[in-house]
Amino acid sequence: MELRAVNKEFIVNREIEELSLLWEVSQALGSSMNLREVVGPVLSALAERMGMTRGTLTLLNRMTGEIYIDAAHGLSENEKRRGRYKIGEGITGKVVETGQPLVVPHIDDEPLFLDRTGSRKNLQKKDISFICVPIKIGNEVIGTLSADRLFDESVSLKEDLRLLTIIASMVAQAVRLRQEAQEERELLIQENLRLQNKLKERFHPANIIGKSKGMQDVYELIAQVSESNATVLIRGESGTGKELVANAIHYHSLRANRPFIKVNCAALPETILESELFGHEKGAFTGATNQRKGRFELASKGTVFLDEVGDFPPTVQIRLLRILQEFEFERVGGNSTIKADVRVIAATNRNLESLMEEGKFREDLYYRLNVFPIYVPPLRERKTDIPLLADFFAERYAKSNHKKILRICTHALDMLMSYHWPGNVRELENCIERAALLSNDGVIHGYHLPPSLQTSSSSGTIYHGTMQDALDNLERDLIMDALKTSRGNMARSAKLLGITERIMGLRINKYQINAKRFRT
Repeated sequence: MELRAVNKEFIVNREIEELSLLWEVSQALGSSMNLREVVGPVLSALAERMGMTRGTLTLLNRMTGEIYIDAAHGLSENEKRRGRYKIGEGITGKVVETGQPLVVPHIDDEPLFLDRTGSRKNLQKKDISFICVPIKIGNEVIGTLSADRLFDESVSLKEDLRLLTIIASMVAQAVRLRQEAQEERELLIQENLRLQNKLKERFHPANIIGKSKGMQDVYELIAQVSESNATVLIRGESGTGKELVANAIHYHSLRANRPFIKVNCAALPETILESELFGHEKGAFTGATNQRKGRFELASKGTVFLDEVGDFPPTVQIRLLRILQEFEFERVGGNSTIKADVRVIAATNRNLESLMEEGKFREDLYYRLNVFPIYVPPLRERKTDIPLLADFFAERYAKSNHKKILRICTHALDMLMSYHWPGNVRELENCIERAALLSNDGVIHGYHLPPSLQTSSSSGTIYHGTMQDALDNLERDLIMDALKTSRGNMARSAKLLGITERIMGLRINKYQINAKRFRT
């Protein structure tokens, strides 16, 4: 009777211990969505309450077919990194392959036990038992839960197996919940990317050609600023397409159905620029026979594009600053204040910072214009766009000139790609227009391109001399130019070239130059 009572008490205590452990495991699994953060405490609890010396959670990488240790208790980081298996390899690989648990009473007697981690190499392996159970979601094995314990005949390994199986089932549920959360997150990320791409497509201006990184940045800035009322300053070299960017911003804005008024500030004389922008009253100056509305008034509720704003004269800069600050102005010769419900987009190819230092551009106006700057890169910085632009212009001018252009030959395309394009897209357009007119066989060849694009090989003008020959020719030309400038005076010529009269005489003798013929 006493033995039965002791056994009953032992069973009750074990059940209480197990329930306490399962409660602790459930609390740990519910504390975080990060599996690595929660499995560590689970394995530690197993070690503390069940006397298990080592424990591991392995997961299967379905892409590579490799099983790796995701979390462990009693293993170093190096040992964890070494614990990798293929499906069917070792005890762990076998459990993943079959989906069935395995119990090894003495790991020393089991050839399947590989000890890949090397954590037991200094231990008596005959005294170590190993239990490995699968972690399943449905019928799919996603990993394993395993534990070591010192062999003890009084301890039932079946009970440990049952307990590990329950905990593996709890871990599987946690993994499933995390997988669902991860899948939802992935869906949200994909949807966000889809919407971003759709937004980029929507704001990818049809009138601008280019897929380079620099132009992608421009498109993104256009998308960000278009639907606002912010003042935009478009900067870039002449011929880069700043006006096209301004068009794209306006026609994708909330003012798209309102007027878009363009003003080329450099093309208008200073005497009439103020009147053009702000209008004038009758009799305001000689020739003002009628009242006239200015561009800002005509663009009511729309957009005014001020091209080459760096050329604004100081008097007009002050009036423009008032519009940007107070949203109001008066006509030239008038006293009535007019509200300016317009958006301003400005563009310039000039260095406004240098102009400010020189006192030619107002600092306060600069900061009012530079609310949202957009830099349009020059063509030499976006050479991957050259083939796209060349094809576009070839098609356009072939159609407008009733010609058939089928392609641009490789040699011509190489010439286009190697040129530095100081005139940017505008220069490229002019080159392709000329080439399209010259082509008679449906192909744009290298010899159809302007002389400025011709290379020495394409024009047959390859220099065959040495570098010294070229330097001698240059030196001879410089001496002759200096003699021509000084009318044959060798002393003045030497001074112009920064050399002594003696060296000048030596060089004249060397190149057999007759200095007298330059005297008049």
